[in-house]
Parts: sequence; structure tokens; C-alpha cells
Amino acid sequence: MSSIAISSIVLACVFGGALFGMFLPTRLPEDHLSPKSTDLMKMGMGLLGTMSAMVLGLMFASAKNTYDTGKAELTALSAKLVLLDRVLAHYGPDAQGARNALREAVARALDQGWSDRSQPSSGPPAPRGGEVLYDKIQNLSPANDQQRSVKSQALNIAIDLGQTQWLMLEQQPRPSAPLFLNVIVFWFTMIFISFGILAPRNGTVVVTLFVCALSVSGAIFLILEMYSPFSGVIRVSSDPLRIALSHLGQ
Repeated sequence: MSSIAISSIVLACVFGGALFGMFLPTRLPEDHLSPKSTDLMKMGMGLLGTMSAMVLGLMFASAKNTYDTGKAELTALSAKLVLLDRVLAHYGPDAQGARNALREAVARALDQGWSDRSQPSSGPPAPRGGEVLYDKIQNLSPANDQQRSVKSQALNIAIDLGQTQWLMLEQQPRPSAPLFLNVIVFWFTMIFISFGILAPRNGTVVVTLFVCALSVSGAIFLILEMYSPFSGVIRVSSDPLRIALSHLGQ
């Protein structure tokens, strides 16, 4: 399910809870709305609000760390691509096939990862065809010690590139935290139900509650988007790969 769909469900739950809370006073006995009852309700919802803010802050910090890690890894990967190309350039004309394969892999990654933002990606659009590139480097036949040294360095960089790519793939978030999301949405729904119970029924209150519910769903949307830095609406910028591509083959 997409981040937009999940945040829309959160908005419906939270704002629906506020509307339900505004309906409840007409059905509850008067003693349930006595000053002592409402005071206790305010204290309980204050505690719930504090816990919700803490959990939401932790989730946001974790999501931001995931996004920043993906951005840093893509930048490091792009730098290694340029380094590999320059090393192959020092090998000589025989390495031109490997350099062409490297450039094609980067161009393909950009085309598949950023050309159509409406299509979700299952992982980081790191350059594919790594095995083909490795085979081309492995098949080089050095004629002297210098070329043997360059080939060894190129193979080490190619292996490092593959390790970085798989690390980025493995670090993609798995659907392992729906419980946290369900709990925090339940908490916010309960809070907004209490808002509805205590609030007067007029248009200004309804609009205010809707804006607040929209803000909560927006925060959930940002968290989900940052947990997927290579897909969705908020993607890591492709500038590092594009800059690397502009330097390849020179």
C-alpha cells in the first residue's frame, strides 16, 4: 500500500474519531460529562498526547536517518563509479568495452530509477549489469606490470561497487513496523475523540479539527516516504549519478 493511501486512511480514522466524539455527548448520560469526568479525561488525553508525540518523534528520527543513509550511500556509489572509470582509462584502449558497459549501466539506472516518478521502485536504482562489467574487466589481458596493477585495482573497485549496491538493497525497510503505526494511529484517534467530546459543535471547530487531523496524516506520510528513499514521492536526488555519468568516458 502506498504512503498516500496509508496517510489517507490515517486522516479518515483521526478526523472520523473527532466527528464521532462530537456525536457522543448527545448519547452519554449527563454525569459522564461532569467537571470531574472531563478533568480526568483531559489528564488521560494529556498523558496519551505526550506518549504519541514521543513515539512520533522517534519514528521521524529513524525515518530521517534512513533517508540520509540512502543519500550518502548513493553519493559514495557515484564517486566509486567515476573512480572505476578513471582507473580503466589508465589501462588503455583495451578497457574501452568495460568503460562503455559502465556508462550504459549508469544510464540504465537513471532511466529506470528517476525517469518516471509515478512508477514505484522496489529498491535503490543502483547501476545494474555489475556481473557483465566484472566479467569484462576480468577478461582483460594485461601486457605489462602496469596493466596488471590497474586491472587488479579495477577488480577491487568493481567488487566494492557490488558490495555497496547490495548493502543499499539490504538496508531497504521491510514491513516490520505496522504495529507501531497502528498503535500511534489508535492513540491519535482516541485523542481526537476526546477533542470532539469537549469541543462545541460549530463550523470553526470542525475545520480546526480537520486541519489538525490533516497535519497528523501529513506527518505519517513524511515518515513513510523517508523510509523509502528510492521510491515514492520524496526520492533521493539523482544528481550524484547524473554528475558521475557526465564524467564517465572522458
